[in-house]
Amino acid sequence: MADQPPTFQPSFLERAGISAFRAINKYVPWYKLPTLVGALNLAFLRIELRGYNLHDGYASASAQGTPEDEPMHDERFKTVRNSDGKFNSPEMPRMGCRGMRFGRNFAREATQKPTDEELWTPNPRLVSEAFMARKEGEFKPATILNLLAAAWIQFQTHDWFNHETDLNGEPFDVPLPPHDSWKGSMKLPKTKPDDVLDPSDIKCPGYKNVNTAWWDGSQIYGSSEADTAKLRGESPDGKLTLNQNGTGAFIPRGEDGTPLTGFSDNWWVGMEMLHTLFALEHNAICDELRKAYPDWTGDQLFDKARLVNSALMAKIHTVEWTPAILDTPIMEVSMNANWWGLVGEKLTKALGRLSRRSEIISGIPGSTVDHDGIPFSLTEEFVSVYRMHSLIPDNVAFFNSKDGAHKTTTPMVDLTFEKAQKPLDEGLSFADLFYSFGINYPGAITNNNYPNFLRDLHTPEGLHRDLGTVDILRDRERGVPRYLEFRRMLRMSVPTTFEEITGGNKELAARLSEVYNGDITKVDSLVGSHSEPLIPGFGFSETAFRIFIVMASRRLKSDRFIAGNWNAETYTKEGFRWVQNTNMRDVLVRHFPELGDILKNSTNAFAPWEKKPASNDYKGIETNAPKAK
Repeated sequence: MADQPPTFQPSFLERAGISAFRAINKYVPWYKLPTLVGALNLAFLRIELRGYNLHDGYASASAQGTPEDEPMHDERFKTVRNSDGKFNSPEMPRMGCRGMRFGRNFAREATQKPTDEELWTPNPRLVSEAFMARKEGEFKPATILNLLAAAWIQFQTHDWFNHETDLNGEPFDVPLPPHDSWKGSMKLPKTKPDDVLDPSDIKCPGYKNVNTAWWDGSQIYGSSEADTAKLRGESPDGKLTLNQNGTGAFIPRGEDGTPLTGFSDNWWVGMEMLHTLFALEHNAICDELRKAYPDWTGDQLFDKARLVNSALMAKIHTVEWTPAILDTPIMEVSMNANWWGLVGEKLTKALGRLSRRSEIISGIPGSTVDHDGIPFSLTEEFVSVYRMHSLIPDNVAFFNSKDGAHKTTTPMVDLTFEKAQKPLDEGLSFADLFYSFGINYPGAITNNNYPNFLRDLHTPEGLHRDLGTVDILRDRERGVPRYLEFRRMLRMSVPTTFEEITGGNKELAARLSEVYNGDITKVDSLVGSHSEPLIPGFGFSETAFRIFIVMASRRLKSDRFIAGNWNAETYTKEGFRWVQNTNMRDVLVRHFPELGDILKNSTNAFAPWEKKPASNDYKGIETNAPKAK
């Protein structure tokens, strides 16, 4: 397929920078350049990708609505977020709201609905068995991170995306390979396609996002105004409802035991921790605002606290989580530059924006909104590269945060769904849980590292499934291109042999060839990404990183509450200062002061924490209780 024409035209200087770095990268890849030069290389790569790898999920931009057909009846949404995601753009009020389609990083004609043969070849369960299954005792740790980093990314993806499923139609009945150990059938509801709005939707169906696509904390606040109203309760101070017991605050439960929060699917102890933490943070922001504005209503306090809390999570993800999982000096500079610009945090805080519009010089927040010619949405390919189930370990070792003593080691399966509060019920505190997550390793994002309980998962709605099979099947079902085409359309080099994919690993190359019947073009994007050698310091592949680099900045650049109205007038003086001066360590210590001494030397809360001496006495599973450096 020929290259698609770019969706927007960069400036003359931007084109010159793109051409210069493309020439340099023929001889030296960006990650081997000096730090500042490499960061500049990434900035121009991002501009190039914006041109070729942003595509609307609709055949017509009219789907985004107009002020006439989607009027703003409540004027308060001019300055605060709407839970449905509407009105972020006054000109396109439905853009990014719940119920809108996912976009694409590749042209729609390159992401067509698969034939039955394409959907099932090779068998997705066979692929899962060959490349996802974690063998007994062969957990591969990601030693640059802690388990809090694994919980964080699920906490964030629950804010960003959730496909609409077809619960009434005929489900997939996954064919099982001969001699498969699976007990019974594996049935999976299909992704529900959107209505056909254009003839092109027949071959290239669109799929709706049930969540809002904005970075708006919808996993806490809900993706509808009605849900938000239920979660708020009757607080005159704008606070979220939390239950209290002898050990602290808890996310309340409904009559059926479901956590009462914005998004409660796939619940486990990591979600229990982070939902509670940022509900507490919301309430602390309300207290700060109440002191400054004693006459404000509960609605005013809630709206501004949500705005501040959501921006804080976006900042933490940008300047802390991302440099932790992509642990190189270039990425640290680049991600800080995304937020603060190349001039840096200190100068930006002291003098404000030195460049009114340049995101490279002064960062994306406040640089003005720009959609690069394509209405904002998250994309199917963005969903695909965030398939990170390998991060989950088999067990979690729990420790006392006061003295570091080991308390218990619990299989992860016993920390999920209705068992998520089990450690708290057994006497551990939230401080103990966070300390334990701080010193446990997650799994590495690589082949054969899915925890086995996720490949034999029973969920509360009665489904029994293998998430390795599900991940492969969902990508194919939704038209995500296979690995070679995925790379080619990202303007990357395309391997011609299985050994090129694996960087010379002959055993893995032989397995790929066997499972994919010698046809390299059939390698799934997820399997190929897991098979390629990693850039030193990276927690996931460069192929996935290409999607990340264009979409991470787009979520900020398209949001008028970040790229546009980024000021004390919108956030309040107190709220703006709260975002600018707070990091993840501050949030943890604010609500669990016992962690202050543990984190005093930490430069990134998502990197392994310093351990208390008694934790070193634990002689259990070493990879789940890392040694002190």
